[in-house]
Amino acid sequence: MSTNKGKDVAEGSSSASATDHRQQKQASQPAQLSRYESQKRRDWNTFGQYLRNQRPPVALSQSNSNHVLDFLRYLDQFGKTKVHLQGCVFFGQPEPPGPCTCPLRQAWGSLDALIGRLRAAYEENGGLPETNPFATGAIRVYLREVRDSQAKARGIPYKKKKKKRKLMKANLDNNPNISLHQS
Repeated sequence: MSTNKGKDVAEGSSSASATDHRQQKQASQPAQLSRYESQKRRDWNTFGQYLRNQRPPVALSQSNSNHVLDFLRYLDQFGKTKVHLQGCVFFGQPEPPGPCTCPLRQAWGSLDALIGRLRAAYEENGGLPETNPFATGAIRVYLREVRDSQAKARGIPYKKKKKKRKLMKANLDNNPNISLHQS
């Protein structure tokens, strides 16, 4: 019986040291970021680099909605969404039968998500919500115009998704057997 005790103690000390080693290793490595957090950091760094490349360079604290709009227009050159121009024979067709020379642009959904991440990153990096250049009316107007023009070019009207909360309330109102209050 005494041999088992010694063995247990030896195993316990070996597993304890392995646990200590794992904890030290984890402490030395930064926590793994979520996909969203990684993308937000990448977007923030890209915007900062864009501002530094301006002539003259612009400090993040000096940036405004005009810089953000210029950044969004700059990103269009890297887009993968075909947006038919008004004079294109395929304008307004959801699935054009052939190729055309219309430009590739950033999709509205991508720009909308980008602005959301940059808006959050600005405040996480010490910016005040009142001075957030990503949260201005000019940015909202630009995104709305992009959304509407891309929807027209594809011939598919944009429909705003209804919030689930309203749908649930409507279902509750229409079904007298469901009660919010328990008796």
